[in-house]
Formats: sequence, structure tokens, C-alpha cells
Amino acid sequence: MSDQRQQHDAACHCGAVRFRVRLADEFNTIRRCTCSYCRMRGAIAASADLSDIEFVQGEDNLTRYQFHTGTAKHYFCKTCGIYTHHQRRSNTSQFGINVACIEGVSPFDFAEVPVSDGVSHPSDTGAGPKVAGILRFERTA
Repeated sequence: MSDQRQQHDAACHCGAVRFRVRLADEFNTIRRCTCSYCRMRGAIAASADLSDIEFVQGEDNLTRYQFHTGTAKHYFCKTCGIYTHHQRRSNTSQFGINVACIEGVSPFDFAEVPVSDGVSHPSDTGAGPKVAGILRFERTA
């Protein structure tokens, strides 16, 4: 059976890193996070299985950042510094994809974005994922 999910083209800001990705459940998994790192990064991520990302160009132009437990691996373009994706701590069989890197998608396309409680991370507490709140965006013009 063929995979019917849409394949999205994605890239960093400068275009040195280009990839194709199939999201696990399209944009139904979008989220932000309250952990110390994600608060500063500010991106909206959507989930993709590890096998559903294909680098077209520039995989060697990525650099990686890890902190705290070292489980999550955050990837950035070495040239422009844009965060493209990360291997998730709460589900290491998935990547979180920066939706702003997906062609034709803007973080401002989403009126409401769930915010995961990354301060009380489920991997630390043993509890399931918790929503800390909802980030809302309303266009004025």
C-alpha cells in the first residue's frame, strides 16, 4: 500500500539545507513548548517519523545542540542558524519539524497552537504529556 500523506518541501532560510518530509498527522500535531530551550527558540513544531524525512541537500551543513539529558537533538543550519528539526525527547522515534521551514507554511497560519508543558516534561514526571496553555494569533488586517 502506498503512503498517501503529502510530502512537503522544506528548507532553512539560506537554502543550504533542503529536505522533504511527510508529517505524522499533517498539522494536527503542531505545538510549542515551555522548556528553557524552546521558550527561547520560539518555533512551532509538527511531528514526523524518523523515516519520513529525506535530505535533498546540505545534511552535512547541519549542526546539533543537546542539553540536559541529551536525549533531544536539535538541528540547525551552520550558515544561517535556522532551527530545522529536532529528535524528540518524549518520542525518540519522531522528529519535531519547524513548520516555518516548510514551503508555503507560516507559523501565523495557525490561529491556536497548543503549548506543551516542557518544564514538567513527561519523561521526568512519568505522567503523560500535558498542555500548559494555548498560544493564539489573530490577524488585525
